[in-house]
Amino acid sequence: MNSRRRFLGSASAVLAAAASAGEASEQEFTRWYEVDRGVTNLENAYWGIMARQVMEEYARKVAYVNRRNSPFVRGMIPGESLREELPKVRARVARLVNVATEEIALTRCGTESLQDLIIGYNRLKPGDRVIFGDLDYDAMQNAMLFLKDRRGVEVTTFTMPEPATTANILAAYEEVLKATPRARLLLVTHLCHRTGLVNPVKEIIALARRHGVASILDTAQAVGQMPVDLEDIGADFAGFSLHKWIGAPLGTGAVYIRKSKLAEMDLCLGNREDAPDDVRSRTYPGTYDFAAVLTIPAAIDFHNRLTVERKRARLQELRNYWVSRVRELDGVEILTPDDPARYGATTSFRLKALKTFEQAVQLQNLLMSKYGIVTVARKGIARGAAIRVTPALYNTAAELDRFVAAVRAEYRLFA
Repeated sequence: MNSRRRFLGSASAVLAAAASAGEASEQEFTRWYEVDRGVTNLENAYWGIMARQVMEEYARKVAYVNRRNSPFVRGMIPGESLREELPKVRARVARLVNVATEEIALTRCGTESLQDLIIGYNRLKPGDRVIFGDLDYDAMQNAMLFLKDRRGVEVTTFTMPEPATTANILAAYEEVLKATPRARLLLVTHLCHRTGLVNPVKEIIALARRHGVASILDTAQAVGQMPVDLEDIGADFAGFSLHKWIGAPLGTGAVYIRKSKLAEMDLCLGNREDAPDDVRSRTYPGTYDFAAVLTIPAAIDFHNRLTVERKRARLQELRNYWVSRVRELDGVEILTPDDPARYGATTSFRLKALKTFEQAVQLQNLLMSKYGIVTVARKGIARGAAIRVTPALYNTAAELDRFVAAVRAEYRLFA
């Protein structure tokens, strides 16, 4: 009898553990964040909320920099100098993406990093072509278009296929590269801000190189959300943010230039503050938030504590939770494939009759005004506008349930 009771007790414990596994996983992540739960924020691709311990470290750094002021920044306090601290920060960022410290320069965001790279690339001459696709970031598209005026090049664009399977993605890049023999520069987005598509960037960069085309990698949405090894990817140039999925304070990013490729980038705005053989001469940040930069190591520490593998698994779990519940609705189109290699936290959806950006904004506003749910309409997708949904580690199943219920209640308005 005692054996039977022990068996039943053990079985009950196993069942109870299984039933609470999701809740335990959720608590493991949500406990690190202080969040306003008055709204359901599913617009976390904009920038990332800092974990509590990172936020506290930032507050300490703000107080320290404010107290020490110019003497600290100008290196006038023995043993306490911004110049002594910055190499340590650069080294941490370099290790994060597996490159050398001397190949990293700190910037204020991914946009600044990528603008510096695109505008600074000096191997273009009149008549050459540059390539970008419809899913690339707006500011980066604009920078590529600016090259037409600055360098006298021509611009070639292409449309990402739907469905965007790995084979279809590579075929699209192969086709545009073959059709553009004068191409010299390609913009490659790692994780698309419009739809959430994760591109096979290692293969794309290798493909471009075989065609004699240099690539600039926009990995702003990927760093911190998934493993990003720039050496393995084979990137020569990359820009990324640290205030998104790493969770550093706003106003932090980095640019990467492979040391052997530094001469292919002009000095940024004639930067003569840094040596011409120093990667930092290819950026010009001016006066930036010193406290934010000094908090980057704390954000990386927290990121490493969670591990990027666990973060990605949790973010994909949250994405799959809502996607699996709305894709069954008639007229709902999910814009990322189900291949785990092709998505992260972000996925956009489109309704049957929702094609224009104005309609997408209407749905975005309805979700907020009626249900208190924050999403964002995305335009620029060649095949029609969409609603972007991006949960973060602090989001809960209950919040996603509210979102799913809202979509189920309102989707027919756009059917």
